[in-house]
Amino acid sequence: MVSDRPRSDAPPAEAPGPPSVDPFSPYRLGPIELRNRFVKAATFEGMSDHDGPTDQLVEFHRAIAAGGVALSTVAFCAVSEEGRATPLEMVLQAKAVPGLTRIAEAVHGEGAAVSAQIGHAGAVAAATGSRGRSPSPMFSPMAMRRTKAVDDDDIARITADFAAGATMLADCGFDAVEVHMGHGYLLSGFLSPRLNRRNDRWGGSLEHRMRFPRQAVEAVRRAVDGRLAVIVKLNMTDGIRGGLGPEESRLVARRLEADGTVDAIELTGGSSLQNPMFLFKGDAPVQELAAGFKQPIRLGMQLFGDRFLHSYPFEEGYFRPLAQPFREALDLPLVYVGGVDHLATVRDVLDDGFELVAMGRALLREPDLIERYRSGAATEGECIHCNRCMAMIHHGTHCPLLDPAERPGW
Repeated sequence: MVSDRPRSDAPPAEAPGPPSVDPFSPYRLGPIELRNRFVKAATFEGMSDHDGPTDQLVEFHRAIAAGGVALSTVAFCAVSEEGRATPLEMVLQAKAVPGLTRIAEAVHGEGAAVSAQIGHAGAVAAATGSRGRSPSPMFSPMAMRRTKAVDDDDIARITADFAAGATMLADCGFDAVEVHMGHGYLLSGFLSPRLNRRNDRWGGSLEHRMRFPRQAVEAVRRAVDGRLAVIVKLNMTDGIRGGLGPEESRLVARRLEADGTVDAIELTGGSSLQNPMFLFKGDAPVQELAAGFKQPIRLGMQLFGDRFLHSYPFEEGYFRPLAQPFREALDLPLVYVGGVDHLATVRDVLDDGFELVAMGRALLREPDLIERYRSGAATEGECIHCNRCMAMIHHGTHCPLLDPAERPGW
């Protein structure tokens, strides 16, 4: 039978796609309810001392929470004294408890949740003047000496330190813990075939290289016992030849998913030891960073810093091409970070299938940016990616372009 319907050469209409995710809609992450999809990324604040968080750090996170984020992340909290990367980093020990409790109360008072990034800086810890620990011995340009390879006893002790630090955070009223598995820090170093040249059960194959990082995360999961959401910050790539690359990183992520030990993975990249600007993009503040070091490291940075701090042009959402294959390979909730200034980028990332979006420098420049997004007062941030904030870590991380009266914590 011949149809009497009029013919059309136009292609059939496509079915409407799923509605865009509202960035301001709530989201449940493990045991916690978040009021929206915005996370303050862990950006080292330089506002701690040997007694733990200062009043500055408490006010810093209170102001960020008041500015509209759902989850504010305290960074970097070393699980032991030897694991600090700079003298101003907090160590998760008993004298830090009062300050940590105050941070949790201040953030909760503004209607947000609070997380803390925990880790062991590994070879990066040599910047404190200590010898530094690493999977295999290596020369640290920050300390001008070789690091010490950890042994089985060290690994057992550091694993216990991760568990103890997570327990402390839970007892202080925190909502989430972020295990640092990126940027060349100790757990990240074990994943890297360039930094991990061991031939024992902790090195060699990827299965062996991921054993210690997985063990640390499992210990954290057991320690918090459902009280905290567990997030892992994982390098998608180290950004260096011979380092961890995307294919192996996706295998690590899939193993973490199968282990059932994490509630989300935040995807990052780069190495504080070998290629730090891969993470940040934008201008490399060589002279400003050099000023923060003592001699002779300062002189070396001034003379040769351009070779170490490779410059990458800033592009909005610069990690999206690297991150999208991870979204396709995993069912686990993922946190996107990397070059987010525009609200349109936030929507695009959520439409890519990411559950949460983390922002760092943009919130240093405008602590209330999320609330300005929500109210319609802004659609993009004012950060110019000069990266001079990187050089401020030794006396309180802040945007140097921001009026002191507007700086959170100041």
